[in-house]
Amino acid sequence: MTGAGTPPDGRGGPHVVVADLDRPVLTGDQRHHLLRVLRVRTGDPMTITDGCGRWRPARFGEVVEPAGPVVEVAPGRPAITIAFALVKGQRPELVVQKLTEIGVDRIVLLHADRSVVHWEPDRAGHNLRRLEAVARSAAQQSRQVYLPDVCGPLAVADAVSAGGPEVAMAEPGGGPLNLTRPQLLIGPEGGWTDDERDLGPPLVGLGRSVLRTETAAIVGGALLGALRNGVLGSHAE
Repeated sequence: MTGAGTPPDGRGGPHVVVADLDRPVLTGDQRHHLLRVLRVRTGDPMTITDGCGRWRPARFGEVVEPAGPVVEVAPGRPAITIAFALVKGQRPELVVQKLTEIGVDRIVLLHADRSVVHWEPDRAGHNLRRLEAVARSAAQQSRQVYLPDVCGPLAVADAVSAGGPEVAMAEPGGGPLNLTRPQLLIGPEGGWTDDERDLGPPLVGLGRSVLRTETAAIVGGALLGALRNGVLGSHAE
């Protein structure tokens, strides 16, 4: 039985991504977190999701038991993409974590002309798997039922070509952000080169401040998400 509805709220217990909603199996890390960190006990309620928009109530135990119908949640429209130039250290993990919590649909890593960080081809797969694990953990914490697509790294020209008329590039002093172009590219600390600007997407601003790459990515995702969810107003009532 499948019902239509909304994402699960915090009253249903912890939230876990599984491969199969009918025969849910927890990974060792998931079970350890539930038992040792959240102190979940046998019979306690929880919710499970397939990360593709479907979830259902369940009960924790040696075998996780489904305890209610599958609920399908419609995806947000339009789909939001944030593409950001690679940054040093653990800052990509922070960006992926926060964009997942916000509900961004697609997260793209970019190799921009002025990027300081470049992934070697033989490490790209490993790095992407690490960021996918970050996204999965963030989705569980924030009770998302859709896992974002984490991909790349792409050259800026390839990202622009793939996105077509839905792409905009963040630039101080640019025009207003809007949902007609829900794919937002965030440049490196040194900014876009003239060749990258000449690729053609309109430039949009994220406020008066000059933001670091990771901050701009999170702010851009939050603003697009707020526009899509209708939670912004021009004046207080």
